[in-house]
Amino acid sequence: MLTYDLTARGNTPIYEYLYRCLRSDILSGALEVGGRLPSRRSFAEHLGVSVITVDAAYSLLEAEGCIKAVPRRGYFVCARPISPPQGVPVVDSVPEAPSAGPRLDLRSNRVDASLFPVGVWAKLTRRVLSEDPDSLLGSVPHAGLYELRSAIAAYLRGYKGMPVSASQVVVGAGAEFLYLMLAQLFRGAAFALEDPGYPKIRQAYVGSGIDCIPVGLDEQGVKPDALRSGGAAVLHISPAHQYPTGLVTPLPRRQELLTWAQSTGGYIIEDDYDSELSFTPMPLPTLSSIDRAGRVIYMNTFSQTISPGMRVGYLVLPERLTGEWQDRLGFYSCAVPTLEQHVLARFISGGYYERHLTRLRKACREKRCAVLEAFSNSAFASRVSIREPGAGTHFLMRLDTGASDSEIRSRALGQGLRLGFLSDYAFNPESAEQHVLVINYAGLSGGRLDEAVRLLERVLY
Repeated sequence: MLTYDLTARGNTPIYEYLYRCLRSDILSGALEVGGRLPSRRSFAEHLGVSVITVDAAYSLLEAEGCIKAVPRRGYFVCARPISPPQGVPVVDSVPEAPSAGPRLDLRSNRVDASLFPVGVWAKLTRRVLSEDPDSLLGSVPHAGLYELRSAIAAYLRGYKGMPVSASQVVVGAGAEFLYLMLAQLFRGAAFALEDPGYPKIRQAYVGSGIDCIPVGLDEQGVKPDALRSGGAAVLHISPAHQYPTGLVTPLPRRQELLTWAQSTGGYIIEDDYDSELSFTPMPLPTLSSIDRAGRVIYMNTFSQTISPGMRVGYLVLPERLTGEWQDRLGFYSCAVPTLEQHVLARFISGGYYERHLTRLRKACREKRCAVLEAFSNSAFASRVSIREPGAGTHFLMRLDTGASDSEIRSRALGQGLRLGFLSDYAFNPESAEQHVLVINYAGLSGGRLDEAVRLLERVLY
């Protein structure tokens, strides 16, 4: 049975590392043409990984034409990747040695890439390349490929109850790019930002010359009185699952914020970055779906649900702003690759995205339960309290300690553990609540969860 040292993968996803190892063996001739690969299930059991991981690696090799699936017989090596000219070294056949850094990062909130259906994506890519290659050579509208905007609009209508048309959708190269576009659209206006909040939002706006006003939170989200007194014209908010507090804004507070926007002529940017990973049985309606005055700009991204490398985000503009956006920002070219837009459009319209989300939510729910159980049975359980609203892939954990956040951070780094604190996300860290960890658990599974518990026990004791 083939054996690979998966501990040598560093930060590389397991499926990608396995794919690279197999590809390297095919390239070198260690795996001969016509040779049969282990079945997905037996290989997974042998390596101690999930069948999904092996399936993802095999799908990548199949997409490259390196292996072929024979019905009821298995996978066979059918070709070797094209070798480089003699004297030119093969690069990237095995991952680089991991750079120096923490062994475990609880600040990172990346979902497990092995859950993504790589085989489906590869199939759709081949289909686009074979069926309509000429479409890849034409220009794309500044707002993005119509097929993709139409697929996004249909998804939002069907699953979020938002009355959206393709003409309202703007596709951009990730959330940060869209922040910069919004800063230009509302140049000269003051922005109200949640405090504490996601630092990249503040960095993008401040870097664009926007005056950012911090607005404090209560148990229901943004404080309306603080918002009204701050004098901002635009509010950037994540009502479905605020980061980092995890707060979910209830419906009455959402109505109150809409009233503020309508009465002041202001706008609300609804950053719905991870609502697809909510575990509540009846998710609240988006602000955009209950906005009757056209004061809400909805935004979301695929980097949370597909992959951090999927730098595709989108906005939904109210009808009143579509003309102004075109006039002021329509000269920008869409920076998302055309091929990626075509494939993503088919991925959504074909129902693959919804099926992926169903599987992803199930995996995240199981992981959340495992993490909470492991923490509750740990040696440090009596010294922590957890705030967990049941949405998203992170929670807060308050520490019963006299040590400062900087002391705990330093102690953790000494153990190879990177931690994030609630104070890291505040406008004024010195005045923020101390001793509260922001635990991102999306990447914790199996041995990594056990390691996280062991390292936290060393840090907290």
